Amino acid sequence: MKIAIVVFPGTTCEADTYKALEQVTGVKADYVSRDQNDLDAYDVILLPGGAAYGDAIRPGAIAKRQPVMGAVKKAAAAGKPVFGIGNGFQILLEAGLLPGTLVQNEGLKFVCKQVELRVQNNDTLFTSLYKNGEKIKMPVAHKAGRYFCDEDTFKTLRDNHQIIFTYASENPNGSMGDIAGITNERRNVLGMMPHPERAIDTLLGSTDGVKLFQSIERNWRESHAANA
Repeated sequence: MKIAIVVFPGTTCEADTYKALEQVTGVKADYVSRDQNDLDAYDVILLPGGAAYGDAIRPGAIAKRQPVMGAVKKAAAAGKPVFGIGNGFQILLEAGLLPGTLVQNEGLKFVCKQVELRVQNNDTLFTSLYKNGEKIKMPVAHKAGRYFCDEDTFKTLRDNHQIIFTYASENPNGSMGDIAGITNERRNVLGMMPHPERAIDTLLGSTDGVKLFQSIERNWRESHAANA
């Protein structure tokens, strides 16, 4: 399994994501720059957190225009797993790979703390090792993490079971429907605000992010074994 971690100026969580992948799956990912326009050699594409281009204009607005995003869209269209965390989620929304938008937190303040999530759908390649309804803990760290969409889009997300994670005991940003993470209709593109790469060791306060990375690896291996 070959994994690409897309790095933009201002990305800050690429090393965290790399270490999480290495520790959980044994896979050493490659960092790829914004100028890369071919990701065909990779099986999984990750967009880590941070503040691409300093969140100028709005988070993800400049990153979405970089050459690498054409390759990311191509990978998504081919059915490859594409996963955006934090700022990566913002970029996926800006690029139109996921519906809706992320706006300033309800309290207009940066929020950084551990939160409780509920797994709403484990029938995805990202969540297959969780149980439906399972409560897990991961940290958030964002100022523009409040998910918003129109009512028709929200109904579609709900009816198609594209809402994958919701905030359970507390909504830290005012997200519509307590949404913390969603997928596209095909369920191969996931975006979420909480940081699973920071929840892989008891020293970090939680190991609940481990199953997410293990789910990606297991589903990739099973799909390739079936096609062998």
